[in-house]
Amino acid sequence: MMGYIEAPKAWALTRGMARVLGLNLVEAVTEGWFARTELAQMVDACVACDQSDRCTAFLAATARTESLPGFCTNKAQIEALQP
Repeated sequence: MMGYIEAPKAWALTRGMARVLGLNLVEAVTEGWFARTELAQMVDACVACDQSDRCTAFLAATARTESLPGFCTNKAQIEALQP
């Protein structure tokens, strides 16, 4: 399992933001779309972000979307994984 036990909330939020775009970050890494170190950097960026309450509310209200909200610190990196 490719989890981040030292940052479970940030991992869940990062993974959730990808999920609402229809993406699976673990599969993206294992299939070579990007490196695990890049994923770790995304989780670290999420840890440092002060918008986790807004992120949580967005994810609670969103099943699918075409783009992530502007406040997401990982918006560009996650959206770049879209086909």
